[in-house]
Amino acid sequence: VQLQASGGGLVQAGGSLRLSCAASRRALSSYAMGWFRQAPGKERQFVSAISRWGGKTYYTDSVKGRFTISRDNAKNTVYLQMNSLKPEDTAVYYCAAGPTSNIDVVVTEGNQYDYWGRGTQVTVSS
Repeated sequence: VQLQASGGGLVQAGGSLRLSCAASRRALSSYAMGWFRQAPGKERQFVSAISRWGGKTYYTDSVKGRFTISRDNAKNTVYLQMNSLKPEDTAVYYCAAGPTSNIDVVVTEGNQYDYWGRGTQVTVSS
């Protein structure tokens, strides 16, 4: 599967952005999906994950209540709605896909994902 993330940009603190991750070549419904981010000089960080059919989601503590992950398998797309953005959310955001036969699993470890898209830059100004 090939993944393409989009929707990043420059926004003021408190603003919102919606990231999209479009998949091609394979049906996204076969994959657990996740979003990660990497700020300059820092390690890649898990942000959020969603199970194959969207029944389960998981968030890192720092984004709970502000970010929402969702998916539309008919459109082969996963989304990350980001509200109340903070300067510390500034990073390159990546989407990832992990094949699994379990429809309820959410995957939080990066090394469990097989496919990664190119990142999209999110910059939050104070």
